[in-house]
Amino acid sequence: MPTTAITDRPTDTALGHLERRVLCAVGCGLRDDEIAAALDLPEDSVAEQLARILGKLGLRDRAAAIVHAFDRGLVVPGSGPRTGSAHPAPPVVEVSVLGPLLASQDGLPLSLGPLRQQAVLAALALCSGRTLSRQELLDGVWGTEPPVANVVPVYIYRLRKALRFGDSPDSVIEHGRRGYRLVSGAVDVDVVRMERLLTDIGAAERAGDAERTVRLCSRALKLFRGEVLAGLPGPLAERERIRLTERRIALVRRKVECQLRLGRHSEAIAELFALSAAHPLDEPVAAMLMRALCRSGRQAEALTVFDRARRRLADDLGVPPSLMLRRTHQMILRGDEAGLGLTGAAG
Repeated sequence: MPTTAITDRPTDTALGHLERRVLCAVGCGLRDDEIAAALDLPEDSVAEQLARILGKLGLRDRAAAIVHAFDRGLVVPGSGPRTGSAHPAPPVVEVSVLGPLLASQDGLPLSLGPLRQQAVLAALALCSGRTLSRQELLDGVWGTEPPVANVVPVYIYRLRKALRFGDSPDSVIEHGRRGYRLVSGAVDVDVVRMERLLTDIGAAERAGDAERTVRLCSRALKLFRGEVLAGLPGPLAERERIRLTERRIALVRRKVECQLRLGRHSEAIAELFALSAAHPLDEPVAAMLMRALCRSGRQAEALTVFDRARRRLADDLGVPPSLMLRRTHQMILRGDEAGLGLTGAAG
């Protein structure tokens, strides 16, 4: 009887590098704890990875994933993960934008050339999965001062040489009719990992799981290595510096809120002091630090934070504290525990 091939199911190319490794381990019959140990992952993240794999591949359950791994040749019966197949998975290039731009392969740093060339790679990494036209790259990297020469193809050519699949002539940068993009699944970008963690953080918050929220926020914050895209020129890099710095601040604030809810006041205060030192003009951070200090019975220090913020705003910006900061200050002076959110706090 003739059979009909199913062709509308997404292939393994829809999976990221880590997802492919998890699928391979599942196909070998490993339990979640064994996968976590083998891949150096937190055990709770293995189930999250598997759920994403099932969703991307349209599979029903773990058993279907095992069958899929065998059907695709990821696992050879009796041999565990296939290591010597004719078409091995290409090595993954890691690109980090949450700090100075870095790219590495097999743990070795790659030379990325001059700053504008690096900015081109940063643009491709920040738009991972999307094709960027030559004009989009010009607008993002050069803005209103485009180069005299047609340098985009030159920079792409150099980057393609630097970001190859090992000894293969193929590169992780694709050049198509509409422009340039990173090959799906071949590049691990730290900002993509952060966005996935943010999805998990939102789910943990909705479930009221403060402990898990703190843990996930910590993992996301560890991805930051200093100033985002430090030193890179162009409007896109500047916009992303601002956006991702704000994302980092929001992550700390979400983490701290949960730490305070769990009664981990000293940890929260340490996080907020560091954040306030890095962003002394951020009034919501100053207000949160003041409230955290009050939770620990350190009202005098909370008032000192207000005075320091007030002086800094006056000296640097010539403005008084915002209404929000002034209200926090007044509530501390009045001992308004309800207004400060101190009533019912864990001790």
